[in-house]
Amino acid sequence: MREKIVIIGGGFAGLQLARNLNNQGKYKVMVIDKMNHHMFQPLFYQVATGRIEPSNISFPFRKIFQKSKNIQFRMTEVKKIIPSENKVIGEYGVFTYDKLVIATGCKTNFFGNQKMQELALGMKNTQEAITIRNHILITFEKMIIERKSSDDGNWNLVIVGSGPTGVELAGAFSEMKTDILPRDYPRMNFSDLNIILISAGDKPLEAMSQESQDAAEDYLKQLGVKFLKNERVTDYDGEVIKMASGNSIPTNNVIWAAGVTGNIIDDFNKENLVRNRYIVNRYNQVKGFDNIFAIGDIAYMETPKYPQGHPQVANVAINQGKNLAKNFKKDSKKDWTEYEYIDRGSMATIGKYRAVVDLPKFKFQGFLAWYLWMFLHLMLILSVRNKIAIFFNWMWSYINKDSSLRLIIVPSKKNPTVQ
Repeated sequence: MREKIVIIGGGFAGLQLARNLNNQGKYKVMVIDKMNHHMFQPLFYQVATGRIEPSNISFPFRKIFQKSKNIQFRMTEVKKIIPSENKVIGEYGVFTYDKLVIATGCKTNFFGNQKMQELALGMKNTQEAITIRNHILITFEKMIIERKSSDDGNWNLVIVGSGPTGVELAGAFSEMKTDILPRDYPRMNFSDLNIILISAGDKPLEAMSQESQDAAEDYLKQLGVKFLKNERVTDYDGEVIKMASGNSIPTNNVIWAAGVTGNIIDDFNKENLVRNRYIVNRYNQVKGFDNIFAIGDIAYMETPKYPQGHPQVANVAINQGKNLAKNFKKDSKKDWTEYEYIDRGSMATIGKYRAVVDLPKFKFQGFLAWYLWMFLHLMLILSVRNKIAIFFNWMWSYINKDSSLRLIIVPSKKNPTVQ
């Protein structure tokens, strides 16, 4: 009888595990996700700024597994896990398992600030990226009617958080302000538009090297981004954002990119959580269970090299998925291999021709770094069709300094869609 493996979540970790178990006859694999598609999160910011189509970085699970003989997909939100019965309770249906793998990833962390969660814009899925695009474009459409509005908040676009997401958004919006918006709205003076990046630290990209931090700060300055350092946001009422220093900024446009937290499943194993991540051993087994595993951003694994757990990045998720698949295929648990993360480096782009790359043995910035960033991200895109579509979108927008993807698409009132 085939062993039944249920994977909750189709992000980098869950998808990699499923693909490595594809057409393995002794397993029956069920992938469960509340979305019907896999999302390539590193390029969400380009959807938000109208550089690429959402469909270019979204891949339907049923298409991915169309030719698989042992993988099925079900679209539902998991509500509960009953380990004593080896059952997963979904919004639609109940699923049994022999082995369960939790790969639910993470979500935007608003640090308990309910008002910020309701009023600021996050960017952790395709819908949220489209919502940002809609919000910004609708704001400009209102401004062209009102001209120089008395509401200064329309003219301040605030991004909270100076990690890769915040920095990449700031760079993209700055280029949009310079190259694209004046063409679309020729009667408006966009010198009044401020792109503001708020950082709790002294430099942008604090997880990267000092050289990359300095270069990123310099690139932001070249692009006209206002970088506010050592500022901690305390409150936002939809019109004014306030900081612990006493400073405040009038704004109707706040994008929150200040951190993430694990997507835990309600009431499951809450006693074994660290920073909203499930404690796992070196084989990704969840503490307290023999047949339940966690991989990717939701897994907290301490190793000698990473005593505080691994960084929540795609490379960790992908390789944990691969390692767990290899272990599942082995005849005995005695032969299982412990997971060891090898840091291949990190990178970020700050607009056209500007990027920073930290590799284990050397670091570099500028055009070459930007070219490498583009190449590696293209290689990670799943389908050839999408690789080609993104490549041509990039070439067109970078050569012509324009994009034709500034569509405002909002749900119909008769058919409301959760955004």
